[in-house]
Amino acid sequence: MDFSSFFKRIAGSRLNHWLETAPSQLAEWRKYHRNGQFSKWEKVLAKLPGTPPAWFDIQSQVAFGQSDELNDGERKKLHNLLKCLCPWRKGPFHLYGIHIDTEWRSDWKWDRLKQHISPLKHRTVLDVGCGSGYHMWRMLGDGADLVIGVDPSDLFLAQFEAVRKLSGGNDDIHLLPLGIQQLPPLHAFDTVFSMGVLYHRRSPIDHLFQLQDQLKPGGELVLETLVIEGDENQVLVPQDRYGKMNNVWYLPSAKALMLWLEKCGFEQVRQVDEDDTKLDEQRATDWMTNESLVDYLDPNDHSKTIEGYPAPKRAIIIANKAG
Repeated sequence: MDFSSFFKRIAGSRLNHWLETAPSQLAEWRKYHRNGQFSKWEKVLAKLPGTPPAWFDIQSQVAFGQSDELNDGERKKLHNLLKCLCPWRKGPFHLYGIHIDTEWRSDWKWDRLKQHISPLKHRTVLDVGCGSGYHMWRMLGDGADLVIGVDPSDLFLAQFEAVRKLSGGNDDIHLLPLGIQQLPPLHAFDTVFSMGVLYHRRSPIDHLFQLQDQLKPGGELVLETLVIEGDENQVLVPQDRYGKMNNVWYLPSAKALMLWLEKCGFEQVRQVDEDDTKLDEQRATDWMTNESLVDYLDPNDHSKTIEGYPAPKRAIIIANKAG
């Protein structure tokens, strides 16, 4: 895994001061923190074709190459290589006629939020907890100049690099295997996304300040997370697991979350969407055969998790850093 193209891309940008820390952090990741399977995934990546596709679409979907750009044997080989990178959770992706039907219909989330955010044209964007990068491609498709994602999962990095290679390579989009807590205060991004992350943080207020530290003055935060019903003082702290997840710490009401943002100094805090997670939005597929949402809910009452908590409800909150 070579991050030199990322270093070159930010060298002439307002992110150039990131070069003071990023190279050593990524060198440390390569040396000490890689998943034991990563060498296998690198071999998969080496076998993927890197020729730019004759056709692509990242505005209405994430698709690179049409089926007739490969013969049957090449497409079967590609299918088998991509299967080596399972489970695929965020998507879907359409790659040379191969439909990667991911666990999440991430395109539905994008459709819910894109009408509410500031236009991304010419913006520098950060996606925190970006997964395999589906939303990053949609951000680039909406005109962003540079999109950077951070996510510590090695598998998500391998999946992202697979799609990027099949795109022919693109220096305007990069994923780094880092957590938000490893980033220095850059104060440089026009838009920062944090989607599906807050409830995994042991200190949600610290997370909000970390996001604020990445935005330039006046920049926009797009925050999507699990919420519960209630007033400004309502917060659920699961005793053990929530939806079988053992790393869920705090589920605030949308009103409480907006109060947290205001307390952190954000301005123009507004809720733009709230939606119950549906069984056809998160489900097991041929590309993700593990348990999924239906297994996390009470089989006799889908309004509750299997532990008896309110079933997943997600809200989108938008706020701005003070100018």
